[in-house]
Amino acid sequence: MYFDNKKNIAFLCGSQHLYGKEVIERVEINVREIINNINKSSEIPVLIYFKKVLTSSEDISKACSELNNDESCIGVIIWMHTFSPAKMWISGLKKLSLPICHLHSQFNKEIPWDNIDMDFMNINQSAHGDREFSHLLTRMKIPRKIIVGHWSDNNVLSEIGVWSRSALGWNEIQNLKVARIGDNMRDVAVTDGDKLEAQIKFGFSVNGYDTDDILDEINSLNNEDLNLIIDEYQKEYEIVDELKKGGKLHKSLIDAVKIELGIEKFLNKTGCLAFTTTFENLGGLKQLPGISVQRLMNKGYGFGAEGDWKTAALLRTMKVMAFDQDKGTSFMEDYTYHFEKKETFVLGSHMLEICPSISDSQPKCEIHPLSIGNRNDPVRLVFNAKTGKGINVSMVDLGDNFKILVNEVESVKIKNKLPKLPVARVLLKIYPNFKDATRAWLQAGGSHHTVFSLDLNYNHLKDFCEMAEVECTKI
Repeated sequence: MYFDNKKNIAFLCGSQHLYGKEVIERVEINVREIINNINKSSEIPVLIYFKKVLTSSEDISKACSELNNDESCIGVIIWMHTFSPAKMWISGLKKLSLPICHLHSQFNKEIPWDNIDMDFMNINQSAHGDREFSHLLTRMKIPRKIIVGHWSDNNVLSEIGVWSRSALGWNEIQNLKVARIGDNMRDVAVTDGDKLEAQIKFGFSVNGYDTDDILDEINSLNNEDLNLIIDEYQKEYEIVDELKKGGKLHKSLIDAVKIELGIEKFLNKTGCLAFTTTFENLGGLKQLPGISVQRLMNKGYGFGAEGDWKTAALLRTMKVMAFDQDKGTSFMEDYTYHFEKKETFVLGSHMLEICPSISDSQPKCEIHPLSIGNRNDPVRLVFNAKTGKGINVSMVDLGDNFKILVNEVESVKIKNKLPKLPVARVLLKIYPNFKDATRAWLQAGGSHHTVFSLDLNYNHLKDFCEMAEVECTKI
């Protein structure tokens, strides 16, 4: 995926001078053991590194300032091994703008009943040291993730992993640039919204560009660039004969490759990692971007159809959160229903733009007419989605606030051949049940565009929303 993960998370441990040098040295040894254990876990997507045992207001303030200025640091895990008077933390916490995970644990797992003495009690004081610290966080109205349990337990490591992925997403969206190529689809409400307020709340910026900007990049392409991508197509997809070299529509494949390279070169030039297109602003493009958008999403770019900049930003963010997973995350749209006597399913799809990261087999590269856009027939990848549990997520602008909606879903096997539906698709069972989930989604103002992920779950989005301080509604 188009993401170079060089991010890390700092681990701060609180204590105080009262216990003497020997105790502080023992605390540091213990912290390093905890961090080594965390870093061995396959649940953790980034490196956790030891910053310092902090015992004074000056040390805490300095450490927090340094972390804020460290571009590689995306969050902080804080733990009180002993008691650490919380007033020492006020100045530092006022400076700290990174997401906080408050780990409420204890180095020693069990009480040594036969040997326990006051030395043991003094060093293993997390039970009330963390309560002192958390009181201050609540008093200062500082959002944080609280994880409770012994640091060696798998469920604790799993929770740290979920929070770490959310921190990756929060770091990404704060610096994200979204290119809106053309405007949004005319008269559509949900793809519009307050881009300025979105930047204030989430950090990502949305700027408009003309389709001619893509054409300029297309006109600068050379045959070597084109041939490399065509070779990739031949290796990765089952291409229909008419699109192959010598086929009667091979020129359409070349046009699709040009659009892909043109968009990617433009995105690289502008520093944008998410983008939108719309069939009503195609300018000089010979076909509506189909396979080009699908492949760019597969590389990690965010995308929203018909100018949907919110979904484009959310898709890029969620792809970063799931960067090393292999089930897939894609732009999606609830398209049509299948009512059965016992159960109802949703067929998710779009005209063209579904990411092949969710494909259950080698995608087919095909070309078919499209009744909108008034351009040549577009090339696209056709496939069924993998099966498994997942989520559908929508970023909603309600005018006076943003919210994130999350619906737990299950992708089920499509048993029918669908010979006349030449698009990528997924068949979804939605939870807790179709009627209640759909009614709740409609009541909450959820979009018909979503981000569908087989790699993430509700907890990832819940932690992300706590960092962003926006409402997260689970359907």
